Amino acid sequence: MPPSLTSFADDARIAFDNLTDRASGLVHPTIRLGVTGLSRSGKTVFISSLVHNLLHGGRLPLFEPVQSGRVSAVRLEEQPDDGVPRFQYEDHIRALVKDRVWPDSTRAISELRVTIDYQSASGWSRMFSPGRLSIDIVDYPGEWLLDLPLLAKDFRTFSEDTLALARTGIRAELSRTWLELTDQTDIHAATDEMTARDLASSFAAYLKACKADERSLSTLPPGRFLLPGDLDGSPALTFAPLHLPADGKPGKGSLWAMMERRYEAYKSVVVKPFFREHFARLDRQIVLVDALQAINRGPEAVQDLERALSDVLACFRPGTNSLLSSLLGRRIDRVLVAATKADHLHHESHDRLDALTRRLVERAIHRIGMAGAGIDVMALASVRATREATVKRDGHDLPVIVGTPIEGETIGGERFDGLRKTAIFPGDLPTDPESLFAGIESGDRDIQLPDVNVVRFRPPQLEETGGGIKLSVPHIRLDRAMQFLFGDRLA
Repeated sequence: MPPSLTSFADDARIAFDNLTDRASGLVHPTIRLGVTGLSRSGKTVFISSLVHNLLHGGRLPLFEPVQSGRVSAVRLEEQPDDGVPRFQYEDHIRALVKDRVWPDSTRAISELRVTIDYQSASGWSRMFSPGRLSIDIVDYPGEWLLDLPLLAKDFRTFSEDTLALARTGIRAELSRTWLELTDQTDIHAATDEMTARDLASSFAAYLKACKADERSLSTLPPGRFLLPGDLDGSPALTFAPLHLPADGKPGKGSLWAMMERRYEAYKSVVVKPFFREHFARLDRQIVLVDALQAINRGPEAVQDLERALSDVLACFRPGTNSLLSSLLGRRIDRVLVAATKADHLHHESHDRLDALTRRLVERAIHRIGMAGAGIDVMALASVRATREATVKRDGHDLPVIVGTPIEGETIGGERFDGLRKTAIFPGDLPTDPESLFAGIESGDRDIQLPDVNVVRFRPPQLEETGGGIKLSVPHIRLDRAMQFLFGDRLA
């Protein structure tokens, strides 16, 4: 985020925090890993599975420190930030392993520290002392990340951009009630709390409709309108974009002035503290996306996911940390964009999901004009809820996935009870993602996206060893994600 978006006081605070972190890191090496996800991408499940596999010696063939036997111990420790809620790992893993239900999504920031004892791969380093690295996992909603670009926008720009987007595609239908109310509003009238509340409520209803499963749109700032928390009903969340004249300033005491002031309060009270106290202190970042859900919902959802990724990646400053930048303005030197739920596809399509997501990211990077250094992309499943099989149909072998649909899931008109397994053909992704984007860019409303069956399966039933110890949570490519995100710090 450009320095101009923060005040001198903010910059000083950020520099002080980074200096404190750096000094602490000389004694106790630490890496701060940010984990966020766009709508329903499974970040709670990702963190729970990552920690469970580290603690319980999961199958991690592509995570070199474990594969080579250099990791001697892994444990949870107290987090360093007493003012941040703890990520409730134990509750989430109990839901996954014992109850076989997906844990509730976290709706605010949380933190968890995992400490790894290891032997360095360098014989020279092993002569001095055993290695130790703490990973501070910082879990925060994707909606908060999508708020950061607001720091670069004044109220006029925010209003123009939001209103223009609301008039496009399916958003035009979802925003009709709010836009009609906005059209009827006299921005020069005296401030009126009921008018402000009605506008804010209608605007929030539009954002929630965009996020709903049947639409699955991704670009939805301001994020706290969807996750208000303890700010619900506060003036900082009681504003909305307005139709503004091409020039001029708001009159004193007008509705326009009120909305503009509250928008700036939102940035000061909500966005800046998150940027200063948490985001600016991150070293590495993973962004989880549900690309399959977007494909299932159609071209507009795919375009909106690309737009959201552009906004997200513009917030990061990938690059190598120098000592000075680490002290004064820490840079996130590795960003991983991961498409989740790869277990909803046969393994033949895993590389295709990877390629499709990579193309989305490349287009987003090109759109914002930044280099892609330090950014990687992969498809993964934090928890593998299915297994693969083959069935005969019309004399041909058909690849299928087998799992237990959650209670109430309906497939082909059949409603499942949460106990019975079933096999489904998951569908195929295109071998060439360019064919998908070419149709979307052409504006063809009748374009047919790949037919992918996105079924909600229960978490798998874990087997037990002879000693009654449950095996670690199965996954797809979680080890590869670990290697990219912090494997180099365990060398």
